[in-house]
Amino acid sequence: MDAFDCTPQPAACCPDWMAGLPDALPLSRLSIPGTHDSLSLFGGRRLRCQSWGLEAQLAAGVRFLDVRCKLERGELRVYHLCTFQRASLRGVLRRTLRFLRAHPGEAVLMRIKEELPFFSRPGFAARLQRCLLEEGRGRLWCREEVPTLGQARGKIVVLEALEQAVLGIPYEQLSISDAWNVLLLERKWARARRHLEAAAGGDPAKMHLTFCSGNGLFTCPEEVARFVNPRCYRHLRRRSGQAVRWGVVIMDFPGAGLLQLIVDSNAPWASGSVVATPGTPTAPRWRRGRALRAAPLGPVSPVSLPAPHVCRKISVSLGKKRGRSSRVAPRSLRVTAA
Repeated sequence: MDAFDCTPQPAACCPDWMAGLPDALPLSRLSIPGTHDSLSLFGGRRLRCQSWGLEAQLAAGVRFLDVRCKLERGELRVYHLCTFQRASLRGVLRRTLRFLRAHPGEAVLMRIKEELPFFSRPGFAARLQRCLLEEGRGRLWCREEVPTLGQARGKIVVLEALEQAVLGIPYEQLSISDAWNVLLLERKWARARRHLEAAAGGDPAKMHLTFCSGNGLFTCPEEVARFVNPRCYRHLRRRSGQAVRWGVVIMDFPGAGLLQLIVDSNAPWASGSVVATPGTPTAPRWRRGRALRAAPLGPVSPVSLPAPHVCRKISVSLGKKRGRSSRVAPRSLRVTAA
């Protein structure tokens, strides 16, 4: 289970790994474990991408969530392709914020995407804005800049790819490798490996996202993960103990050992062997029209954080739940940073 795990619960628990890292670190300089189609627990072998529920993923150390929604009868429901995943975006936000209230030293990146929009459905962006406003209550980062960890603690950092609104960090402006349509497993891993190395040696102000997941006509998410995850594990293990920025590593069915390797690559920041510069610039602002109107942050107030937890083995259930033109942020949505 070091690299691949399709059991109902993770083999280790790592709920507070960000707490010991310096506030001044931009999120773009971290190695962050994530899951692809994070709520895709149903749909059979062809569609299922995860075996751990949301709470179990967060407790295991996952800090990037990939949430795909459709607007149905006025509600944003979570889907993978045409299969309803028995969850709503409101529920996902509430459950994630509940975790963050219990672990205020952590931050969770959340990509929110409209699933299968041949044409973006009228009302999707407006409904998303309303959902973020009503559920966020100052605990969302909906700006275009990549925040520092100190600015993001206790918050969901929104990544979006909407056509008509600015609701978070612009997803399409990030460095992304997402070769999801897999014909040859070897080629899929080769592309993921190249992007991991690009992240390790690339611009530290630019966020890198590497999808190790995939699907295809002659394969399925589980088969891709069984092939790619062990290779990713071995690749990262070669530089174990070093300060390596792998970026956001996004997986299906990750194992506890693979999550641990990603988390541990941040250890030199916590130990003080690498000094974080308070003046390190965050990612540049992208000019896509006016940004979401938000109250100024001001200085980051000190937060009482729990001592960093070493990831530990567990054996109990973690819970039952499972070509752009001008893009202008509507004036009606105002998210206040806490």
